[in-house]
Amino acid sequence: MSDKIHVLYIDDEDNNLKSFRATLRKDFKIFTAIDAEEGLKIAQEEEIHVVIADQRMPGLTGTEFFERMVKINPDPIRILLTGYSDIASVIDAINKGEVYRFIDKPWNIEQIKNSIKNAADIFFMRRELKEKNLKLQKLHSEMNQFVYSLSHELRGPLMSISGVSKLAKMELSDPNVLEYFEMIDSATGKLDDFIYKMLDFYRSTKIDHKITRIDFREIVDNQMSAYREKFDLSHFHMDVQVNQREDFYSDDAKIRVILNNLFSNAVQFQKEEGEKRISITVDVGDGQAVIVVEDNGIGIEERYREEVFNLFARATQKNVGTGLGLYMVKEAVEQMGGQVVLDSEPNEGTTMTVTLPNLNKETL
Repeated sequence: MSDKIHVLYIDDEDNNLKSFRATLRKDFKIFTAIDAEEGLKIAQEEEIHVVIADQRMPGLTGTEFFERMVKINPDPIRILLTGYSDIASVIDAINKGEVYRFIDKPWNIEQIKNSIKNAADIFFMRRELKEKNLKLQKLHSEMNQFVYSLSHELRGPLMSISGVSKLAKMELSDPNVLEYFEMIDSATGKLDDFIYKMLDFYRSTKIDHKITRIDFREIVDNQMSAYREKFDLSHFHMDVQVNQREDFYSDDAKIRVILNNLFSNAVQFQKEEGEKRISITVDVGDGQAVIVVEDNGIGIEERYREEVFNLFARATQKNVGTGLGLYMVKEAVEQMGGQVVLDSEPNEGTTMTVTLPNLNKETL
């Protein structure tokens, strides 16, 4: 490709075409056409950066030519030459032909040169932006595949190790050896939990919304079943209430990320002694869903309450958690246009209140 800017000039007067070519051929690569049909053919076959067309031509006018050209090749930047004052034609050219600018006839050589260079700058910036967007889309798609493939490849061996460990413990009676297998189970459990956290992190921060109808009762029931398999809740007093009075539309995956991380925190940051309580309430009505997760755990000191929503921030030295949970909650909530409020007292407990708007059917 030549380094010169490629310019197509359409005019029904041959003298104008010759004059244009002779004047500008040293600065630009010039293509000329005597009518709109020839111009459309060139625009379709050649790489053109800037197109200049006279408004008054037999057959198609300049505006009509640009309107057809947009459908064939929308990329070149369009300039209209007009030798008369017709506001209706100007408006028409803007609306239908997406014209970059107008130049009065007879044109001035410096004005034409500057207009072409400015229009070409826009052309090349748009092309660069388009190429970068395509690369980003490709990268986004590849990242989705990578994350899910990586999680699958990591979890497979982990589940095998965990399964073998459980079988080995059944065959052994030596308590010292059993302790080693308990350590293996603990380590694999932590790694598996971290993999889940990374998947949740990706879902909550990198993946676009997928809006569907939400049945909170079904979601909460499913999640509670999963929690009972994952955590030992035999020593917890659980209170779960769902009141959904209207249809609600939102992102199912992000709602599960929110519930998972709030519940996980409520379990992990409990006091060693005393009654352990966790309550989950969901109230849906008046165009919003309010999710409240409350516990009577160790709580959060006031100095940490703003920081806990930051990436990898922790409000305790207790060796649990990844520092991702509340960050993911905040990201998921804000992406859906909601709010999250923390209310906590040390040694008394924490209440997390999430309010989400109804992303109704029009957003599907």
